[in-house]
Amino acid sequence: MSASDLENASAVPAFDQDVDASGLTCPLPILRAKKALAQMESGQVLRVVTTDRNAVRDFQAFARQSGNVLVAQHEAEGRGVHFLRRR
Repeated sequence: MSASDLENASAVPAFDQDVDASGLTCPLPILRAKKALAQMESGQVLRVVTTDRNAVRDFQAFARQSGNVLVAQHEAEGRGVHFLRRR
């Protein structure tokens, strides 16, 4: 593991639930995230993996509109990883 891998690993927030929305396009990743968040408790973190190139903007807008906190977003190798904290 390289130094940059360690740095990236430490930047990844801990999460309580995981949704793989790879291969899905808008609005399906948001709908899957919304469904998962509805089953979570306040303060828990959801990780969503996407391949839709518009997902970064979509999750930013979703967080603003829903009141959930977008803790972090990472993009690498055609995948986006989004971390949302349940309001």
